[in-house]
Amino acid sequence: MRAFVWLVTLACLAGAQHQALIDYLERRLLAIEDRVSLWHEQTNRYAAELRELKQQMVAQLDNLDKEKEALRANLDGVGARVERVEREMDYMETQHGAQPCVDVDDKLVEQQVTQVKENNKGRYSRLSDCSEMISSIKAMKIVKKLGGAKGMWTKDVGGDSGKVYVLNGTDQGTVYEFSSLQEFTGSPDVSLARSLNLPSVWKGTGHLVYDHHLYYVGEQLTVVKYDLRNSSRADSAVFLAGDHVPAYGLSPETVVDLAADEDGLWVIHATRQNSPHISLAKMDAETLDLEQTWDTACPTENAEAAFVICGTLYVVYNSAQPGRSRVQCVFDVSGVVSGEEAPLIYFPKRYGTHSSLKYNPREQLLYAWDDGYQILYRLLMKQKLEV
Repeated sequence: MRAFVWLVTLACLAGAQHQALIDYLERRLLAIEDRVSLWHEQTNRYAAELRELKQQMVAQLDNLDKEKEALRANLDGVGARVERVEREMDYMETQHGAQPCVDVDDKLVEQQVTQVKENNKGRYSRLSDCSEMISSIKAMKIVKKLGGAKGMWTKDVGGDSGKVYVLNGTDQGTVYEFSSLQEFTGSPDVSLARSLNLPSVWKGTGHLVYDHHLYYVGEQLTVVKYDLRNSSRADSAVFLAGDHVPAYGLSPETVVDLAADEDGLWVIHATRQNSPHISLAKMDAETLDLEQTWDTACPTENAEAAFVICGTLYVVYNSAQPGRSRVQCVFDVSGVVSGEEAPLIYFPKRYGTHSSLKYNPREQLLYAWDDGYQILYRLLMKQKLEV
């Protein structure tokens, strides 16, 4: 009997423990279900928020695309307005630019008109009867982009040949000859050109093609006259290298610059004696002798290039950070051009600074090299002041 009671007691105890375990497991399962339910609720909420955020982002992207298009249209309009304003500024500056520096012989100003004429003849008896000067830049045309930042291109300014010559760089020895301007513009590079290997390398960009000859400045300031028809060295002359300094502060590679006008060849240079101003000399195209030299008041500082028209030197200036090129100093060997008659010329703003400007008197064009771009400037001329 006791054994039976004992067994019943043990069974009751075992049943109570089993029920407690079941209750515990049920509570744990309920807690897990609650957490799973909370997780599902949070997941659904996060998914809904993510969908809403995605919709907002898509709407924002659409708005940004619309604003981008509107901004691009506005920028195009602003660019057009800026170009128009720049053209108007070019015109205004041409009409009301800063007073240029003009060198005038004081004795010529003080004398009577008739005495001026006689003195002018005495100063330079071989000056032609050319009486034109620049009024303004009529038009500009970018022909193409070929070569490096500095170089020179031109036609034969003393002959009737239509050939185009390209001298790329400031320290090379190969000239490229194109049969015409059309061939030059139509060629993607120099593959269509005739290559001419010079007897020595050139220095700077002060070269010139005149009457079937290339005149270039080599080492030790040697001016070489090279016959383009038979590819041979025709003559040479030597400047005193120790007496010369760069003619242009912004183009220090060009110590001597050769130019041509209606009356022949000129040499634009600077000497230690006349420093810091530019000097001008008349050169005999046959013998390379300097016939006469003038010391001008045109400073070398911030000068980038120069050219000669009808015996008048036009010096073009810029700034260390390339800006607007402008004619700021004029020197007339005949003394005819006065302060009132000096041109107020501003070049259209392009890429950098001109490394060379070559005047063609037959076409009244300036052949310019600007940061690798070959540019033509058509000039509008007027008569010098009658004296």
